[in-house]
Amino acid sequence: MCVIWGVPYLLIRIAVRDLSPAMLVLSRTSLAALLLLPLAAARKELRPLLPFWRPLLVFAAIEIAIPWVLLGSAEQHISSSLTALLIAAVPLIAAAIAATTGARERLGGTRALGLFLGVVGVAAIVGVSLDGASAWPIVEVLGVAVCYAVGPAILQHYLAHLPAMGVIAASLGVTAVAFVPIALLAPSSETPSATVVASVVGLAVVCTALAFVLFFSLIAEIGAARATVITYVNPAVAAVLGVLVLNETFTVGMGVGFVLVLVGSVLATRPPAGSARSLEAAAEST
Repeated sequence: MCVIWGVPYLLIRIAVRDLSPAMLVLSRTSLAALLLLPLAAARKELRPLLPFWRPLLVFAAIEIAIPWVLLGSAEQHISSSLTALLIAAVPLIAAAIAATTGARERLGGTRALGLFLGVVGVAAIVGVSLDGASAWPIVEVLGVAVCYAVGPAILQHYLAHLPAMGVIAASLGVTAVAFVPIALLAPSSETPSATVVASVVGLAVVCTALAFVLFFSLIAEIGAARATVITYVNPAVAAVLGVLVLNETFTVGMGVGFVLVLVGSVLATRPPAGSARSLEAAAEST
């Protein structure tokens, strides 16, 4: 999972050379939905979703539609390595949201230190990596990070009791339908090359359809709590791929910033000592 979800940033960077961000989202979600919807239907996992169509639409917008189009737009201007490293801030944002909404324990000294280190790390990554680029792509990527932090919360509070395969298949399907008119209004200016087509197929088949199937299996095997460990490794995989495949620049500042983000994320999301045993028990029973 660390490798599979570290690859999309590279493939998106390649795909937006010929495709508009909206067309990329439409292509990726359409193909993935064609693969997963029949599977979900065969398992009778779609009908139970009907009474919960409103939170399902919100989840699809926050977890798929908005962040994926923002990613495509941002990677037209900044490297896949920088994009992935900024996405590493997702656990920090999730911890900040939980602390400010009262969804979890009070923000203690350790978690506050983690948030501070994470913010410093993000600043280090951005501050030494812009190279004259506009700040807007950075804002877009941080918007993606916010969506990726909020999406799981929506899933947990409103959709967790529903069949997982049905939820993701339906979410992909409604996103594809929604992006048909959007993609037509912003058509791609060039005919996609074979490399771009291969990137889209890889995004849809491996990084979306197969990835979600594997991720659900991973959660069933080790629990949701420990499955989130992949969040800390994905950006490193993406950064390495960007350097090796696209010859992107990886600076010392990006490396130091990424380490600070990782340390900050671990500290900010670390449960209090008294709840460690109960968290592990919950993970085992998931």
